[in-house]
Amino acid sequence: MANSKSSSMTPADAAGMDADLSTSRKSSIRRAADFLQTDVDAKKCNPVSIYACFLTGFTSAPSFSACYVWCGFQTGNVAQLGLAVARTFAPTEHRTYGFQKADQQAFTSLLSFLIGTSLGRIGDKIGARRRTWLMLASFLQVLMAMAGALCAHFSGQSGIASERDVPSWTNPTGMAALGFISATMGLQGIIGKRIASPMNTTVVLTTTWVELFNDPFLFALKPIQSRDIRVAGVMSVFIGSFCARAILQSPAGQAGVLGVLAGLRLLQMVWWGFVPSAPPK
Repeated sequence: MANSKSSSMTPADAAGMDADLSTSRKSSIRRAADFLQTDVDAKKCNPVSIYACFLTGFTSAPSFSACYVWCGFQTGNVAQLGLAVARTFAPTEHRTYGFQKADQQAFTSLLSFLIGTSLGRIGDKIGARRRTWLMLASFLQVLMAMAGALCAHFSGQSGIASERDVPSWTNPTGMAALGFISATMGLQGIIGKRIASPMNTTVVLTTTWVELFNDPFLFALKPIQSRDIRVAGVMSVFIGSFCARAILQSPAGQAGVLGVLAGLRLLQMVWWGFVPSAPPK
């Protein structure tokens, strides 16, 4: 019977079936493209914002362990550079000469952070909350984390400072690793700001601490979203830094922890595909 049906199919029928399949494929591609052009619902971004706080801790731990520089918290780096300039005018016994290595690392982190966050201008042109941009930005962070892992691996240094006077990541390759992961934090910061995260940029939590401890429902014994989301963000930074340091001091080392960071950034890219779309205006 099957053979008789196949033999009875005319070329016109076969062509019609091919046309239907082609139309179906085009329709699926069009739906996917339309979906990527939608904006995410900012009110549904709380879980991915908490995850971004986890990545803040995870990214900051390797840089601080290597050279005592917080790659995402640039206030301290700016102050450190101000101190460096002031030391050139200090009395002789306290004066420093030349560009000290710690100050070079602070400047590298600051400059790289600014370059990374400036990429947010691309998002402003595409659409700051558009799914296409959010997934593209996360993919750029994946590439930067991978580049950082390679630089750290080929730096020939341990990635763990024995003490403040003996930092790691002192050669150009190591400082490139610091620069790449600082740039990821800069890009993360503008994304958090544009989606109006309760943790603001998801990078610096000073505002989060201020808002948390001035929340009128801070000690309420019931679920309070404004408080709970901020507590979750703060705890996520703590857990992220703990996990990163645990991997760093394992046989995986500095390249391993930054490789894991690249994988976590890839997970974030996929996550943006599942955040609900904003309701039509």
